[in-house]
Amino acid sequence: MSMTEAAIIAPAALPLQRISPWQKLWRDPVAKVALVILFLLYASAAFADALAPYSMYFNDADLANAPPTPIHWQDENGKACAPYIYKMERTFDPATYQQNYTEIKDKKYPLVLFAKAEEYKILGLIPGNIHLFGINGPARIFLIGSDMNGRDNFSRLFFGAQKSLTIGFLGLIISFPLGIIYGALSGFIGGVVDITMMRIAEAIMSIPTFYLLIGLAAILPAGMSSSTRFALITVILSFIGWAGLARVIRGMVLAIREEEFVLAAKAAGMTEFKNVIKHVVPQTASFIVVAATLQVPNFILSESGLSFIGLGIQQPDASWGNMLKAALDNVNDLLNQPWLIAPGIAIFITILCFNTLGDVLRDILDPKMHGSS
Repeated sequence: MSMTEAAIIAPAALPLQRISPWQKLWRDPVAKVALVILFLLYASAAFADALAPYSMYFNDADLANAPPTPIHWQDENGKACAPYIYKMERTFDPATYQQNYTEIKDKKYPLVLFAKAEEYKILGLIPGNIHLFGINGPARIFLIGSDMNGRDNFSRLFFGAQKSLTIGFLGLIISFPLGIIYGALSGFIGGVVDITMMRIAEAIMSIPTFYLLIGLAAILPAGMSSSTRFALITVILSFIGWAGLARVIRGMVLAIREEEFVLAAKAAGMTEFKNVIKHVVPQTASFIVVAATLQVPNFILSESGLSFIGLGIQQPDASWGNMLKAALDNVNDLLNQPWLIAPGIAIFITILCFNTLGDVLRDILDPKMHGSS
């Protein structure tokens, strides 16, 4: 064999290294950025108590609707120094009926890292009182201003993420297993059973969600906490949202059930339910992963929308939806205080990241687009 022939044959003899979907996902620069941002968002929500300078219920009525606190990095001589702030004082102009905030420059209040402040329990389990940063003394630091009750918007942005980001997974835990099993059984059994099950699913899909929400909000007890209230609404809606997924899974199963390995298992005496769980459902895994990634934003938007119209998380508990509602209650305040739309920006970034991941995963897991690679 000549050296030229060996050079041609040798590369073909080398084993091909298979790249996992996770490696493909991480190698995509856009997906990598989305994953990092989502990780930071969920980590911030999990450790909100330690990262936020104030608790969710902290308020200072004397500093209602205060603007972002100016942080100074230079002393009186213009030289760089450790960051500090001045105490803010509110004044009222009787001529224009406007309130103004001015700095009282008689004393500096340094910005303290790992400051001791209000006690908390991370995830309800780990006690502590160390916050990432804070101010010692009567001065307050509001990085993105305060709301009409004098509560720190920056801190409430973290606590709002706890509900807005996690509520979607509660819906997935309920709706996805139900939709997958129901659709798989319907498509696998076929015949009259399939027709009947699909008509039931279509009847559930026809229920008007918006009016159902209004009805549920009206019959729920008034003394129920806002978190429990919205969790209950989400659970009920999850039992309705599975129907659309069931229809898609059923269509996929109609094709998969004719595959040889499924027919062989059936001929060997395997029960239909076990055959569906063991052989049919795993073949729909790629679609389920993508669908789950794209479904989480729907629940986040639902929470934000419900809280925005007053049917979800109620004050004084924080969520991105009711923070945005408080900002839009007075259009003039919003025009003069654009930092109040921070929850809306957080919602936009979160939805964009999830949708980006869903698109990239669909490209990676779709065999028709990538062949056998």
